[in-house]
Amino acid sequence: MSTAIDTPAAAAEETITQGRAKAKRGETLTGWAFAAPFAVLFVLFLVVPAVYGLYLSFTGETLTGAGSGLVGFANYGEALTDPDLWKSLGNTVWFTVLSTVPLIVLSLALALLVNLGLPGRWLWRLSFFMPYLLASTVVVMFWSWMYNPTLGLINGVLAKFGAAPVAWLQDPKVAMISVVITTLWWTIGFNFLLYLAALQNIPEEQFEAAAIDGAGKWRQLFSIVIPQLGPTTALLLTLQLLASLKVFDQIYMLTNGGPAGSTRSIVQYIYESGFTGYRFGYSSAISYLFFALIVLVSLAQYKLINRRSAP
Repeated sequence: MSTAIDTPAAAAEETITQGRAKAKRGETLTGWAFAAPFAVLFVLFLVVPAVYGLYLSFTGETLTGAGSGLVGFANYGEALTDPDLWKSLGNTVWFTVLSTVPLIVLSLALALLVNLGLPGRWLWRLSFFMPYLLASTVVVMFWSWMYNPTLGLINGVLAKFGAAPVAWLQDPKVAMISVVITTLWWTIGFNFLLYLAALQNIPEEQFEAAAIDGAGKWRQLFSIVIPQLGPTTALLLTLQLLASLKVFDQIYMLTNGGPAGSTRSIVQYIYESGFTGYRFGYSSAISYLFFALIVLVSLAQYKLINRRSAP
């Protein structure tokens, strides 16, 4: 009797299970159908070039095709003893140091000022963020005129105060600083906007409670604002370090790596090795060494941030 009762129930349950499995397979196939175009493009334009570039780094491939056979780790060994590479890497690190700290500190200061409730806050937000929307070519053209040693606005202002003109892009001592100033003006808007959004998400009740307890503005800044901006600062620091290490556009167009190689970045040296020196194998080896350095920096920063955020 129980078998007669249980059999239809078991059959119905099995039918439901099969229906769910079929529906799940259908959803999976639909998902793969939507993901397939991106997956194909990802493989064609990222995975395949990355694998091919790794292969090239072990060859003597050139534009003419001469000496294109396998050379093992010879390119890597040459790169590690190349003084031009180390100088370019040093320039890149110096640019990263000069640009990262001001881009974090100044963007936070601007966000704090706007968040105070200045009149016309929309205008301040627009004016700070607008340069970030400009193309690098426009930014470089604008600042090239500003830095012009004879007709530039900056030297014109200095002349009003009796100061001598400065060769901003021609003097090795100030060329990198000039590039950093341009980068600050161009990219600070992105960091500013993220900080401003984070500031506006801090509950107002916390400031009211702190004021009742007698905490002044400076105490609120260091006890409430800065701690709650920690995740945003960590994110911006990571993004800024990676962006600064990969700097190329503004340096290449402003100074072309000069004067005397004082501003040439590692990415520009990779470009010149491959497309000016026609040594594709060697430039690929440098690329992967630089990639390994970026991975190490990212991992070190990740561990440092996790250690600080751990209870």
